[in-house]
Formats: sequence, C-alpha cells, structure tokens
Amino acid sequence: MTLQELKPKIKSIIKEENLSIDERLLNICEILEAHIEYYNWVGFYFKNGDKDELKLGPYVGEPTDHTIIPFGKGICGQVAVTNQNFVVPDVTAQDNYIACSITVKAEIVIPVFINGENIGQIDIDSNTPDPFTEADERFLEFVCKEVAKLMA
Repeated sequence: MTLQELKPKIKSIIKEENLSIDERLLNICEILEAHIEYYNWVGFYFKNGDKDELKLGPYVGEPTDHTIIPFGKGICGQVAVTNQNFVVPDVTAQDNYIACSITVKAEIVIPVFINGENIGQIDIDSNTPDPFTEADERFLEFVCKEVAKLMA
C-alpha cells in the first residue's frame, strides 16, 4: 500500500470516536508498521506534563526501555527542543543517538504541533539503511496533523 493510499485510512482511524485516543494512536502505529515494509518500530512520544521530558505513548514493535526521554537526549529529545523533523539515514553516524535495538539502522522523528506548540512526535525506526525519503517526511507530517486534531 502506498503512502497516498494510507492517508484515507489514517483519517478514518482519527474519526473512530468509539475508540479512546490511545486506541486510535495504536491503530495508526499498527497500520503504518503493517503496510510500510521499512517501518519496523512505530510509536508516539508526548510531552510529560510540565516536565522537560517525553513519555512513551502507544507503539508497535520491539519493547523499549526508553519510556521516558529527557529533552535534548537522543533523536526524540532533540526534536522536542528544535521543533524540527529529524531524519537519520544511519544511526551509527549520530553522536546523540539512543540505541533501542542493534537491528535499527535508520530513524525518522516528526513533531506533532497544537497551536504552534510541540506536544509530541511520531518516531519510526527502520532496520533498513537510509530508507526514508521526502515522501515519508511529507506523509508523516500529514499523520501528525491528523493526530493533532485528535489531541486538541
């Protein structure tokens, strides 16, 4: 399934009001991981209250010990500070990378904004070297905008 074909599916998940927010976020993770072969871990991190840290939300993939990430630490923590997309083609080339699994080769993190405030992010790990394109970035920005509607 192409990224474009996934867009209406994301929109329909967002509209499933009979499900909790976490259930809808998990469904988004599941559909992305199932339909994009190089998305091997898909999850959401959200700002943890008033603390300068991120807390793990719904995700699909290998279990992670990284349930709390301080702002500035790792790729997710850097996105929390810079408010910018971060595409990492080769995680071994990143000094400030937090390894979740030895199989991870690349990572992409896209922030979720509500009224201009970075409230969280989608984090995707890939076991494929340098798989993420500009199309992935634009698609995940779309996903984050849809998630923002859900969280607002």
